[in-house]
Amino acid sequence: MNRFAPSARRLNAMACAAALTCFLTGCSTLEESKIDYKSASQAPTLQIPPDLTQLRRDSRYQVAGSNSALASAASAASPARTAQDAGTAANQAGEARIVRTGTQRYLVINRSADSVWEPLREFWKDNGFVLNLDQPELGIMETDWAENRAKLPQDFLRKAVGKIFDSLYSTGERDRFRTRIERTANGLEITITHRGLAEIYTSPLKDATVWSPRAADPELEIEFLRRLMMKLGGQSLSANAALASSASSASSVTTTSSGTAMPADVKVIKQNNLPAIEIKDGFERAWRRVGVAIDRTGFTVEDRDRAQGVFFVRYAPPGTTGKEPGFFAKLFTSDKVIPTLAKYRIAVTSKGDVSTVMVQGADGIPETSANADKIIKLLADEIK
Repeated sequence: MNRFAPSARRLNAMACAAALTCFLTGCSTLEESKIDYKSASQAPTLQIPPDLTQLRRDSRYQVAGSNSALASAASAASPARTAQDAGTAANQAGEARIVRTGTQRYLVINRSADSVWEPLREFWKDNGFVLNLDQPELGIMETDWAENRAKLPQDFLRKAVGKIFDSLYSTGERDRFRTRIERTANGLEITITHRGLAEIYTSPLKDATVWSPRAADPELEIEFLRRLMMKLGGQSLSANAALASSASSASSVTTTSSGTAMPADVKVIKQNNLPAIEIKDGFERAWRRVGVAIDRTGFTVEDRDRAQGVFFVRYAPPGTTGKEPGFFAKLFTSDKVIPTLAKYRIAVTSKGDVSTVMVQGADGIPETSANADKIIKLLADEIK
C-alpha cells in the first residue's frame, strides 16, 4: 500500500490543479458586458397580464385600397438623404446612421427592405433572442421575453459556481424588443422599442409572484440601435469605442419612466366631444412619435398606411384575455356585454405644425366607447 501512496498524492494534486484550471477558465469566460440576454423561451412560459399578450393576427383583416407597410419598399430608390445629424463616429457606420429628433432616435439607411430584413433577423438571434413575431409584409419584428443575465450580481459566490448553476439565478426582469421598418423620403427608417416586465411578490409570505409591466428603458433602445447600426454598416462593436459612453449619456435627454408627466407639446383634448391627443409637431415627427408609443404599449399592429396617417391595431381591454368567449361563457355569464378583442384605427392628422391623434372604429368612424378614452390615455402617457 505504501508504494501506491505517492501516486495517490500525485493524483490528488493533479485533480486539484485541474479543478483550479476549470475554475479560472470558467471565470474568464464570464462576460462583463452590460448586455447578455438569455431568451425566456427556453424556460417555463411567463404568466403575463392579459392586456400585455400578443394576439394572433387575423389574416382576413385586410383593408382594401390601403398601402401596405412595406409596399413602397420595392419602388424606385428614394431621393438623396438630407443631413439631419452629424456624421460622427458614434452616430454613423458605413451608410447606416442614427438620427435624433427630440428625445427619439432611429436608424436611417438607404437600402431596400428585403436586403435589411435577413441581417435584422440574424442580429436579434445573435444577441440571444427568439423571434416571436416576424412579419416582413408589415415591417415588424418582435422578440420573445428574455432576461438580461449581465444584470446578475457578479459576487464571489456567483463567479465561483460560474454557469454550472446558472439557472438558479434570476434578475426578476424580462425584456422584449419590437423593431419597425418604414420607407420614407430620407431612406429606410428602423426604430427599436422596448417593453419590460418585473416579477413582484403577491403575498406577504413571498411565496407567489406575478409579472407586472415596468417602464420602457430608452437606454436599452439606443444601445441596440447602435449595435444594429454597426452590423448594417459592416463594422464590429469594438471598432467604435464611443458606443458605451454615448449610450449612457442618453439618460440625460430621455425619460425612463412612462409614469412621468407628458411633454409640454403633448396634451389630451376633446375634439367634437371625443378624446384626442394634440401634438405640436408636423406630420412626420408626430407619425413617428405615435408609432413608437404604439410599439411600447404593445398593441397588435395589423397594418399601417403612412399616406393616410392611419395605424390599424387590435386592442384587448385590461382584464380580458383577448379571445372570444366560449359558448358556455356567453350562456352563463351575468354580464350583458362581454368585452372582447376589438379592432381600431389610430388616425394621425396634421394642420401645419399641429397634429391630432384620434381613435376610430374598424370602419373608420370615430370611436365613442370607453375604450377610446383608455387607448388615448395609454398613447398619451408614452408619447415622448
